[in-house]
Amino acid sequence: MGGFEENKEVGEKKSGFEENNGVEKESMKRVGSESSFCETEDEEQEEEEEEDKQIELGPQCTLKEQIEKDKDDESLRKWKEQLLGNVDINNVGESLEPEVKILFLSILSPGRSEIVLPIPEDGKPKGPWFTLKEGCRYSLRFSFQVTHNIVSGLKYTNNVWKTGVKVDRTKQMLGTFSPQQEAYTYDMPEETTPSGYFARGSYSAKTKFVDDDNKCYLEINYTFEIRKDWASV
Repeated sequence: MGGFEENKEVGEKKSGFEENNGVEKESMKRVGSESSFCETEDEEQEEEEEEDKQIELGPQCTLKEQIEKDKDDESLRKWKEQLLGNVDINNVGESLEPEVKILFLSILSPGRSEIVLPIPEDGKPKGPWFTLKEGCRYSLRFSFQVTHNIVSGLKYTNNVWKTGVKVDRTKQMLGTFSPQQEAYTYDMPEETTPSGYFARGSYSAKTKFVDDDNKCYLEINYTFEIRKDWASV
């Protein structure tokens, strides 16, 4: 899942990053023959491993310790109070690490009912996870719960391949969230699926939710389809 650029001309290709409402996008328009510069799934794995090596983790501390830190700095104190809201510090425990549970993902499209996607325990939906209509407008909605500690820099990444070649990449910073009983809901910017003969077919994708410490809370490997029309219910 992620944004796609509409294929308007046969043989048209495009690469690079685009900024769209805070979404870092890298999309490649490709139809017809494959190109050697397109990133494969194996190269994607190597890129992720290299990014992991560059991350320097800072010392962890409990939520209570974070509140005590820099308590004499008024600006930091007010920021923490705003972030924590009505969190009861006595009920969050002494955990060093936050816990984020992705409750559900769904697809929103104008004029259609919300499509809720069940998340399998092994992170690998069987068969196509969903079907999108070519040329349709849609957006993604995430619902998640944060417990134990503050999660810093929670972000969503999504990579899409067609016949083994990457055709889309999305990175979205969701933000920093304090622990609370109520679930958070986040809506992605609206996108449009590609259309045309070469856009239709089966795609493979990998979605991840990670934080600033590169802790992964959910990874889903799945396939989906783009067809001339929505799947019949």
